Amino acid sequence: MTILIKNIKELLQVRDENTLKVSGSQMKELPCITNAYLLIEDDTIVDFGSMIDVSSIKADKTIDATNKVVLPTWCDSHTHIVYAGDRSQEFVDRINGLSYEDIANRGGGIVNSAKTLQNTTEDDLYNQSIQRVKDVMHLGTGAIEIKSGYGLTPDAELKMLRVIKRIKKDFPVKVKATFLGAHALPLEFKTNKQGYLDQIINDMLPQIAKENLAQYIDIFCEKGYFDLNDTAQILEAGLKYNLIPKIHVNQFNAFGGVALAVKYGAISVDHLEELNTEDIKALKDSNTMPVALPSCSYFLSIPYTPGRQLIDAGLPLALATDYNPGSTPSGNMNFVVSTACIKMKLTPEEAINAATLNGAYAMGISKQYGSITKGKKANIIITKPISGYNYLPYAFGDNHIDQVIINGTII
Repeated sequence: MTILIKNIKELLQVRDENTLKVSGSQMKELPCITNAYLLIEDDTIVDFGSMIDVSSIKADKTIDATNKVVLPTWCDSHTHIVYAGDRSQEFVDRINGLSYEDIANRGGGIVNSAKTLQNTTEDDLYNQSIQRVKDVMHLGTGAIEIKSGYGLTPDAELKMLRVIKRIKKDFPVKVKATFLGAHALPLEFKTNKQGYLDQIINDMLPQIAKENLAQYIDIFCEKGYFDLNDTAQILEAGLKYNLIPKIHVNQFNAFGGVALAVKYGAISVDHLEELNTEDIKALKDSNTMPVALPSCSYFLSIPYTPGRQLIDAGLPLALATDYNPGSTPSGNMNFVVSTACIKMKLTPEEAINAATLNGAYAMGISKQYGSITKGKKANIIITKPISGYNYLPYAFGDNHIDQVIINGTII
């Protein structure tokens, strides 16, 4: 099956195969072909260029993209999209003056979600989660990382990871799985943190490896949750099973977690709402991708990741949703891109680079996803008629997507 998209107003993120991420001033550059075509064969991008060269190309299906922008699908490198129920009451509690930490301290937050999930069957959890997956695909997400972490028992964590594995099998969206057993302390381990860490290391990790349920390992490195010593324990244990670190750090406090993540070869450090000069120094000359989650900052009314500071320091930056029931009940990457421009002062070019190519890098998949490149997967957004790509983050309240193609198939 071949698909020819022709008369494209702007074909964005056109890269050669050797560009796997962009950093610093490179992020202001968004390679673009105007009046372009794009040719897809089966699930692969095979050709693109100016319309003056398209006359001899034949295809099984032709899409006219007059006045439309075409770009790669969003690569959402940080989500908790597999969860049960919701936490809308906590949303109201925050309106009434309770902080995220206040809610957690009285048994809400992550522990609340874990209790609900533990009492949910695997099939029910799967059915709740796939509705969200379908929704984000139609919002332009073509690759997604999904974490566990709302189980907090061996059975419930494995249940989550098995649901993620089912989603990976049943849907065309690219899925990467992350084990986040160390997301919070279960109530039964409230005075025995080391006991829970031992359970993760001795009971959960061997079974996860046996069933090949995850590619990455994560931990919530934050005051009141898990400290640097805890983080080192978990990352070392994960590396024994070839699980690459990809960690929550600096959401509320900066105390050395970024440098520790870099030391252990983390593919990404995520949140970074708090940042200091030592963190910037640690990230320089590393292969670790900083990931900002601006819709989390929006929802919780906490500071935004200083993306401008990271980019101006010559570093790369990725954007992701943090889709979860407590702090970001939205998987809309279009809103994330707009919010990064409006609140973090990224340019549209920087935000689109962060949400496509650099997002793919933060999942370890930028050799196949994240740009318009011959040989990469045909994961494509076709917008409605718009004035140009600047309009995407500018008109933040509208749905600009006309069609989404994932693995060469219109969804």
